[in-house]
Amino acid sequence: MGPLVPDLIGNELNFIVALVVGIFFGAILEQAGFSTTKKLVGLFYGYDFTVLRVFFTAGVVAMIGVIALVHFGLLDINLVYINPTFLWSAIIGGLIMGLGFVIGGFCPGTSVCAAAIGKIDAMIFVAGSFIGVLIFAEGYPLFEGLYKAENWGFVRIFDTLGMSESVFAFLLTAVALFAFWAVSIIENKVNGVEIKPVRLTPYYIGLAAVGFVIAFSAFFLPERKDVIMQNVDDKEFVQSYNLKVMTIDEFAYRLIDSDKKLQVIDFRPEKEYEKLRLPKSSSLTVDNLFEKEPNKILSLRHKINVVVAEDEMTERKIAVIANELGYENVMILKGGLKEFKAQILEFGKNDQAASGLNDDTIRFRTKANKIIPELIAANKDKGTVKKESKRVIGGC
Repeated sequence: MGPLVPDLIGNELNFIVALVVGIFFGAILEQAGFSTTKKLVGLFYGYDFTVLRVFFTAGVVAMIGVIALVHFGLLDINLVYINPTFLWSAIIGGLIMGLGFVIGGFCPGTSVCAAAIGKIDAMIFVAGSFIGVLIFAEGYPLFEGLYKAENWGFVRIFDTLGMSESVFAFLLTAVALFAFWAVSIIENKVNGVEIKPVRLTPYYIGLAAVGFVIAFSAFFLPERKDVIMQNVDDKEFVQSYNLKVMTIDEFAYRLIDSDKKLQVIDFRPEKEYEKLRLPKSSSLTVDNLFEKEPNKILSLRHKINVVVAEDEMTERKIAVIANELGYENVMILKGGLKEFKAQILEFGKNDQAASGLNDDTIRFRTKANKIIPELIAANKDKGTVKKESKRVIGGC
């Protein structure tokens, strides 16, 4: 298990929290009977499918829970560690673990739980697990090729199957409900219990209703990013969205004045950003807005966040996304950087640039045309701070 609260509390406190969670987890396993080998191996002999029900229930609840947390912006899925998939080692490891489960009557977690309450067979099982770990560690050079074979990377099943997250969640929940019904029939037959497989009692009707509500809920909880990105694809919606706008003259004045409140959030490609790096600017991508770590700069209080891109329409889309995510004090640069370059950085090169402007504006832009390129040149020598999310390495 990785750090429960990374970057907020220290590693030592994380270990204490993990210890407390582990104690409660072990107590619940014991109360559920998972320290008893007869209940655990009942899955393989057909007389007790508690293990299947518990694992399916845990998987479905966790899956829908994650989908809901991501939908409401309470979880950054980019920071959730996904174990890499090595196909052959997963298959062979699964077969070894399954065989050990049938023979020993425990899995790694339940064996520790049973050993903690004094069961000798569980203690022997735990000792055997350590011996297996030692053999693998010492013989790793021999096993490395097989262990790393067929590396699929950090895959998710619905991506591999080419379907949406919602469809996969619905199908998995439906499979779980069907499995609950099917194993009940098998249990009854093996145990010699004469009970109808389908009983229209309030209890079973209620369970079925809850199951179908959970299954269909996945369709009503699309990933927040997908919903927002779909909205910003509508040009009319983006154009009519009420956004704060900063003029190029005010923007130039704040740059020259080194305004401490100003934060320039540049959403151009990295190569373009390196060519022209404005003072007080940070380079982000649209994906960064949905992540936890990089968007901390947008959450700073008493700051004026000016979104810049090559054109104003792109700026508007990005600002709409930021507003929909709940960030305040987000503004766009009128006309985008294209207009800023033409009216400030290249002012005076075009004879028509000063037409229709009053004397004060002409004097200011002439001055800004000399000062801001110097500020940009000085800022170019500074190192680029990459704003990236840190995925916590962990998992079990």
